[in-house]
Amino acid sequence: MTTSPKRLKMADQPGKQLNEGKTKIIYEHSETTVYVLSKDRISANNAQRVNDLEGKAAISTATTCKVFEFLELIGMKTAFVRRVNDTAFIAEKCEMIPIEWVTRRIATGSFLKRHVGVEEGYRFCPPKQEIFFKDDAAGDPQWSEEQLIANKMNCGGVTIGRHEVDIMSRATVLIFEVLEKAWASLDCSLIDMKVEFGVNTKGEIILADVIDSDSWRLWPSGDKRLMKDKQVYRNLKEVTDEALQQVKRNFQWVADKLDLIIPKPTGMAVVFMGSPSDSPHCEKIKEECSKLGVPCELRVSSAHKGTTETLNILAHYEGLGVPVVFIAVAGRSNGLGPVLSGNATYPVINCPPVKADWGSQDIWSSLRLPSGLGCATVMSPEAAALNAAQILGMYDHVIWSRLRAKQFNTLRGLKEADKKLYLS
Repeated sequence: MTTSPKRLKMADQPGKQLNEGKTKIIYEHSETTVYVLSKDRISANNAQRVNDLEGKAAISTATTCKVFEFLELIGMKTAFVRRVNDTAFIAEKCEMIPIEWVTRRIATGSFLKRHVGVEEGYRFCPPKQEIFFKDDAAGDPQWSEEQLIANKMNCGGVTIGRHEVDIMSRATVLIFEVLEKAWASLDCSLIDMKVEFGVNTKGEIILADVIDSDSWRLWPSGDKRLMKDKQVYRNLKEVTDEALQQVKRNFQWVADKLDLIIPKPTGMAVVFMGSPSDSPHCEKIKEECSKLGVPCELRVSSAHKGTTETLNILAHYEGLGVPVVFIAVAGRSNGLGPVLSGNATYPVINCPPVKADWGSQDIWSSLRLPSGLGCATVMSPEAAALNAAQILGMYDHVIWSRLRAKQFNTLRGLKEADKKLYLS
């Protein structure tokens, strides 16, 4: 996994204690980072039930780190910096926004109590989103977005308004959906989950706190009877050592499964170029594919001058038994894309290396196809890579998640630019 600039190492020792919650302690680490230490403690129902559980700190830390590493991999900015040891990690220093954002795919739990008449198992499409103000004394009351905006709370120098609520709302759904896809790849249903955000020292709103087995409901094979989350602890009529050990085993199962959420890519893009002179254009396609986690190979073959060799290369990739998207790069008379499309069952994308002198004619040769052919045509290397990633994302949840994160980051950038211009 690529190391980002914010992971530069320093002395990983806790400083003075800043805060202590039910299941973790926050210490100073540097001017911009904190040291987060998990506790061997489990609680539920606003701490009305609390128990020590040896080994839970290590399991919770492993779970949180694996989830945040996955989110960072796909391009989602978080407060996570790096894991320190079995029970602690370093995170960006944030002033937490006292709101829990809850996303639900299936109606269950407290939602049914608050919405009498809704049957358990009702599926929300799109996911249902709720927000709760963190106030233990008041029982964490549910708020509307309008209440949150009207409150005008200031966190880390940022006033929470419409812009900030939109960013957190969209980020929450993104986080849920990419983790839902990841768990689905392991035959496990993510039913609902909660997340929290904070404002870092740069004034950015980012995903913070932890995501562990306290944060979600997980039903293997979609079967509530097999639940592996904290609801098992909440449901205990009597807390016994045996029952606590079962809860611990469930949490460990979750942490172990998370080792599998970043599989090796199963699909690939193959760029055919009609001439070595097209290499610069093809290298740009490969570079864009890499950004999206799409393995990409480059081949040189002319459909006009070496038809048999072109078809042999095509047969090689179709015989691999994995999803493949072919990208044809050919100028002048584009026979490469149509020949590939006419002989392949996998998708073909034309991306001609257009030049000013014969550009319109080169494009026309990619667009005007004989009957029975279905290759698409795009103009830029980035578009070719995105098109390939969207196809392969149907088979690979990591690629799909990178695309969703890219879309979110683009939207966030536009909203931040709009806010800056509007307030100037």
